[in-house]
Amino acid sequence: MNVPTNQQLIRKARQRLGGGTKSPALRGCPQRRGVCTRVYV
Repeated sequence: MNVPTNQQLIRKARQRLGGGTKSPALRGCPQRRGVCTRVYV
């Protein structure tokens, strides 16, 4: 197990992992993702 030294962490801090979307291909089409934005009665 390799642990970075303090000097390495100062030089280049660790980047957080982004959350991201579960379906990046369907980002432009909310109706295909199953997200209901408005309900008409």
